[in-house]
Amino acid sequence: MYSDHYGLTGRPFQLTPDPRFWFESSTHKKAMAYLGYGLAQGEGFIVVTGEIGAGKTTLTGHLMETVDPARVNAVRISSTQVEGDDMLRLVAQGLGVATTGVDKAALLAKVEAFIQERGRAGQKTLLIVDEAQSLPNSALEELRMLSNVQMGGQAVLQIFLLGQPEFRDRLAESEMLEQLRQRVIATHHLSAMDANEVGPYVEHRLKLVGWTGKPAFSTDAFAALYRYSGGVPRKINNLMTRVLLMASLDNATQIDGPLVEAVIADLGNDHSIANSPTAFAKTSSALPTAHDSMTLDLAARVAMLEAHVDEQGAALRRVLGLLVEWVEADEARAATSEIRRAPAA
Repeated sequence: MYSDHYGLTGRPFQLTPDPRFWFESSTHKKAMAYLGYGLAQGEGFIVVTGEIGAGKTTLTGHLMETVDPARVNAVRISSTQVEGDDMLRLVAQGLGVATTGVDKAALLAKVEAFIQERGRAGQKTLLIVDEAQSLPNSALEELRMLSNVQMGGQAVLQIFLLGQPEFRDRLAESEMLEQLRQRVIATHHLSAMDANEVGPYVEHRLKLVGWTGKPAFSTDAFAALYRYSGGVPRKINNLMTRVLLMASLDNATQIDGPLVEAVIADLGNDHSIANSPTAFAKTSSALPTAHDSMTLDLAARVAMLEAHVDEQGAALRRVLGLLVEWVEADEARAATSEIRRAPAA
């Protein structure tokens, strides 16, 4: 709805990671530098951690779009809690190596042969493993063993591990991961964006879908976005979707701090609004007066839109019913006409 209202060609703040919307904040720039360093070294592990929604998946998506496929065969695995043997099979499947009816020893040989074959063709293999914090030690050990694959004394497999902050702590403290830890050549923690990066981030994503300055943003709007999100990209995206919806309903040409704060208050009251009108009345009465009318107005407009959708659905069902009746009546008329034209026996 807001996309049409403001003449945008797409949804700039969708929650699904999309490397097209890559934004080079200071922390993401450092992460890319470490990943580039890892690729240049061509061996060992690079570890990147970050909070949920910090942009790890977008980072790897951007990396896979920027590497030269003729030189690097990049494979990404989003891991679950799999043990060592299953991790090997996931790697094989990611590389396109058949796994059906193959035992572990034979499968390991096939994977190594495939990586070495790619190496002879001048192509290194890059394995990106996401959600590394979910991997048991056996799976991490399997990855460490795979990192030993060489050709002519040179490593031909590079592994990037991405995970949530607890993986960094686990890697640093676990004695069982000492051998893997010694193979790590660089680590980086993907932190949240700084307050002064929120505005450029929002405008960058909007420009990619045809934004020409409508709606405009005030400085206090970006400050409110940062206070709510802490600079975490996914939280910004979630809030901005609701902000643009409210702005389009109000036909606003500028998004300011009070509008953003009203949406934040609305997000905090979603549960009570959905389940208890009385609870909503009690909660909203405690909100700052400047936000009351905007929050209630948004709820009223949403209710109006839902009612309009219901009316359209009912109208569509009536039209379809009339169409069915018309077709059936037409078929009956055709059958009657055919009987009349038929010669008497």
